[in-house]
Amino acid sequence: MSYIKVDKAKIVHNLELIKSHVGSFDKIAVVLKDDAYGHGALNVAKICFDLGIKRAIVRHEREAVEIKDFFENILILTGGENSFHEGFEYTINDICDIQYFNKNSKVHIKVDTGMHRNGVDMDSIEQCMLKCVEKNIQICGVFTHYRSADILSSEFFWQFKNFETVKKRVIEYSKLLNISLPKFHSCNSSATFRLKNIDDDFVRIGIAMYGYLDMGVGFEKLDLKPAMSLFGEKISTRTIKKGQRVGYGGVFEAPKDMVISAYDVGYGDGFFRANERKKIFTKDGREILGKVSMDNILVEGDSSEICIFNDVSAIAKEFDTISYDICVKLSKNIKRICDV
Repeated sequence: MSYIKVDKAKIVHNLELIKSHVGSFDKIAVVLKDDAYGHGALNVAKICFDLGIKRAIVRHEREAVEIKDFFENILILTGGENSFHEGFEYTINDICDIQYFNKNSKVHIKVDTGMHRNGVDMDSIEQCMLKCVEKNIQICGVFTHYRSADILSSEFFWQFKNFETVKKRVIEYSKLLNISLPKFHSCNSSATFRLKNIDDDFVRIGIAMYGYLDMGVGFEKLDLKPAMSLFGEKISTRTIKKGQRVGYGGVFEAPKDMVISAYDVGYGDGFFRANERKKIFTKDGREILGKVSMDNILVEGDSSEICIFNDVSAIAKEFDTISYDICVKLSKNIKRICDV
């Protein structure tokens, strides 16, 4: 059976590198949404717990339930009707969300500082805070998300300035409402390394923990180590003659007599559907032949198993996408192995 190996030592290395930049593990919230970007949330949660990391961020409540024994604070990026667990913190993405929260719910208010996707308008932050207080909803945090932290431009800095303005207003209004000051957070992985000094209460680390940071030209290359490797197990082997064609459409024609094998990974497992125009090479440099099938790939040789990749950067570049896009799409049906 195909499997994914997640290297604990590499995740630890990446987190230690991030800690050296932000100061301590107390300033790191790990993002474990979408099954820890495809790496397996439970295994990654255990690694973070062993390091003493106390905060995690997920997409849905069901993800929070899976990892609740490993963290003191879990922020859920959504919130809605019938989604209230007293041990979790939820996100207000729109001022209308307040109607769904019960008394004593814990929330973080997301503020739209320029991405224009989710979040309360900057001009409505006081109104949102007042409505929460009137309903006895505890405001645990205020945050934003940067749209261009990975691009060398001025956009990041004007959005950063907008959030600094929001923070000042929240501090002033918290005093007026006589409530505890909420935690502030804004930096994702790219923004974390974009800034030399971070005065937020914590940073949100996702893709960098897993070994990638897809930042544009002009940024320092960091010593991050990709933690995921994908392996396929051989299904069958055959010898084909020069000129014979293989796979759907017969797009690969053998340039010589060849021994080829089929392995149990395909686009049904979330792997990219390579074809004659988009080539993928395994870790040891062997080309995946022809079109990727739903459940199979074809490769020259007869190894009992192959490492398809241990770094998705080259595949992401070939398909003009980002590393997250590849990792997160790999099926949960593929077993994750991790030496936790």
